[in-house]
Amino acid sequence: MSEKIFDVLIVGAGPAGAATAIALGNSGLSVGLLDKAKFPRDKTCGDALSIDVVNQLRILSPALSDAFEQFASKVSSFGVRIVGPDGNHLDIPFVHDQQKRPGYVCSRMDFDNLLVQHLAAYQNVKLFEEHTVNRVENVNHQICIHTNNGSFSSPIVVGADGAHSIVAKELSNLRPDKDHYSAGLRVYCEGVSDFHPENFIELYFFQNILPGYLWIFPLPDNNANVGIGMLSSAVSKKKVNLKATLHELLSTHPALEKRFKNARPKETVKGYGLPLGSKKRSLSGERFLLAGDAASLIDPFSGEGIANAIRSGRVAASHILKCFEQQNFSKPFNAQYDKEIYRRLWKELRLSRTLQQLCKYPGLFNFVVRKAKQNDHVHQLLVDALAHVDKKKSLGGLGFYCRLLFSRKLKC
Repeated sequence: MSEKIFDVLIVGAGPAGAATAIALGNSGLSVGLLDKAKFPRDKTCGDALSIDVVNQLRILSPALSDAFEQFASKVSSFGVRIVGPDGNHLDIPFVHDQQKRPGYVCSRMDFDNLLVQHLAAYQNVKLFEEHTVNRVENVNHQICIHTNNGSFSSPIVVGADGAHSIVAKELSNLRPDKDHYSAGLRVYCEGVSDFHPENFIELYFFQNILPGYLWIFPLPDNNANVGIGMLSSAVSKKKVNLKATLHELLSTHPALEKRFKNARPKETVKGYGLPLGSKKRSLSGERFLLAGDAASLIDPFSGEGIANAIRSGRVAASHILKCFEQQNFSKPFNAQYDKEIYRRLWKELRLSRTLQQLCKYPGLFNFVVRKAKQNDHVHQLLVDALAHVDKKKSLGGLGFYCRLLFSRKLKC
């Protein structure tokens, strides 16, 4: 079987890989996109799509953004309900530029397939499904990728193949770190009751799973994506059985048992790993870049990774064009990609890490939730922080907690 040669090879056709390919569409470069699956395929995930995802789609491709807006297989969500360890809850609407705007819940089977279908608009992009990568090597000024269905080569490769990236494993020293990695479980359920009238996503910060949370994300017809995520180092230290904990909370906790009394799982519980962007790593090297989960860009507090995956794909494509312009695919030149990724993302990732660490203190968490329920000023600060990185910075600062202690403007 002859080797297939492309200008660019991308391993993984999820949001990061598809975004890279779309951003290179009509670039004049031949792009090969490899994925082990046949689309549509399931991807274990919370399925929540933030406003930032919508923004990233618009920047990536107006046509794709329009297709998503018309996409029927999604649920609009207008806010988040945060439930503290003591059971008090706080509702925060999604607001952007002073206007109420929805995020969405959409299964990854549907969302990722929408991205992959959009690739057909670009003649220079070729998708190879059911191609499992077995080996990646850097030889003779080329990256050679060997799959179960043949070999490929190109001068540069993008590893967008998720938390267990074979590109990262074979070409870099990036390895999982339990202090910067979360374990997650997900199950689709039917027959769930009492969703918020505006389909708020729900995050339950129960004391025995901090720093982590249980989520309930609404889907059509009283279905829901339900799951639990927790920092891997805490899982090991506390010896938590996440599957048993999830079942126990859904069936016995006062906040949940009535809502799940008649609920039924539509699948077995599925597990996955979340490589968190809570520390800087090397994201590139000689003739390769890492993007999305392979680059560990998941938000440490919220667990969201799709927006950053798409953003990293756009940055990767932009950098690859520079590589070809200057015919330079070296490790020092590719370090510019790392610099640009962290220029765009590090401020928010670092702040989210701070918020994640604050979740270790349930008393403080409860205090913030109670105060925000009682006080318009504090509530508005949290609304603004959800929409703006610069305002989120205040949540980790002493000034915010001084305002919590001394602010007396009560809700009317």
